[in-house]
Amino acid sequence: MTDSPQWYDDEAGPIVRLYAITAGRARPAGETFDLMTVVYGSTTPLDGQTLTPEQSSILRLCRAGPQPVADIAAECDLPVSVIRVLLSDLLRFGCIRVSPPVPPAELPDVRILREVINGLRAL
Repeated sequence: MTDSPQWYDDEAGPIVRLYAITAGRARPAGETFDLMTVVYGSTTPLDGQTLTPEQSSILRLCRAGPQPVADIAAECDLPVSVIRVLLSDLLRFGCIRVSPPVPPAELPDVRILREVINGLRAL
């Protein structure tokens, strides 16, 4: 037994380094995922692909309903950078499809929305 301090507690569970989850990759291959990119799970069966437990969790979450990347990271308790790498794999396997966020220039004008609300209140 050594006198070094224990840097984790017994309730932490198994500790896996993040680079082990992403097979040493730090960046997604191909598409980049914005925090507000919406991810949809596909029900298409995999063609001989084996998913990691983390990828399976992401796929289950996205099959239950569309999820933004930020929510996936929070739900899986993994950093966004890791989620982006795992999502790029799932996209390449055909397990998910993505919808980029609406650019701010395409969002409705706040003034118009206020006029609509005021009009509805007047009814």
